[in-house]
Formats: sequence, C-alpha cells, structure tokens
Amino acid sequence: MTSLHNIDDMFKRLTALENEKRVSECMQRYMSLCDNLGPGFKLETLMQLFTEDAVWEGKGKRYAKTFGQHVGIDAIENMFAKYTQEPGHFSLNVHVLGNEVISVDGNTAKGSWMLLQPSDFIDGRSQLSCAHITAQFKISGRVCQISHFKTENKFSRPISEPWDNSAALPVPK
Repeated sequence: MTSLHNIDDMFKRLTALENEKRVSECMQRYMSLCDNLGPGFKLETLMQLFTEDAVWEGKGKRYAKTFGQHVGIDAIENMFAKYTQEPGHFSLNVHVLGNEVISVDGNTAKGSWMLLQPSDFIDGRSQLSCAHITAQFKISGRVCQISHFKTENKFSRPISEPWDNSAALPVPK
C-alpha cells in the first residue's frame, strides 16, 4: 500500500516536472516571438511573458553597452518597440536554443541556454551571434512568466552572404 507521504512526494515531483516544462515552453515562446519582431508586431503578446516588475538586461562588454538594462514591463516594452517600427530591422531572425538547464524551486525557477542567432538585416548586412541566456521565472498555477532575463554575448560575426539565399536546394538525383 502506498503511504500518503509517498503520494505527496510524487505530487511534488510531478508538479516540479510540469513547472520545468512550463519554463521551457515560456522561453521557446519568447524566442519564437522575437523571431517575428517587425513592423505591425503586437507587443502585448510578448509582454504577457514578463512579470510587471521584470528585469531585462544585456551583460558583458558588448551586450551591456548595446542593450543595457530595462526594469519593469513598460521599460521592456519600450526597448522592444524599436524593433516594430518601419522600415523594420530584421529581414530574417532565427533564435536557436540549446544546452537547456532548468531548476525549479516551488513557484520559482531558473534556467540557462546557449543561443545561436543567424540574422539578415533590412540594410543588407548579415550576422551570426551566440549568447548565453540566463533567466528567472515566477510560476502561478499554469502561468509561467520571466522575472529576470539576462543575455551575454559570446561572439558575433558579420557574414558576407545573406543567410536566406534563393538558390535552389541541392537534392540527390
């Protein structure tokens, strides 16, 4: 017979696993929305992923200077609003996350990821960037929100050819 103690333990473990999945889904949603930032983008969808008192910051010598720190949902929204203005900034932007590590402690969680970001810009330039992402989350019921987001550049490299090339894809004959 299973004791109530074991059932409580299993319930806590199941809740932690579900919350870990919520964190992962929240970060994936964030990156997917950032892939689509451009003129006409509705920032409300992105802002729903942040707590009211959230902090978003660039870390390290390159990103601290480029992005800075933004405290509170209004400041974060103002930072992202620059990417929704005409004529736009990106013609292609892809956030690829890997090396996910998430730890859950009750209704809070921490996560880290490595990000590769190939980008083509409206002005014709292209770049490959890599960053280490760390974030803290608050979980309330089924809702997971970012409370502190940090991105630190590991490298950035201009690319001479656009990532998105119209040449036919090679396939075997």
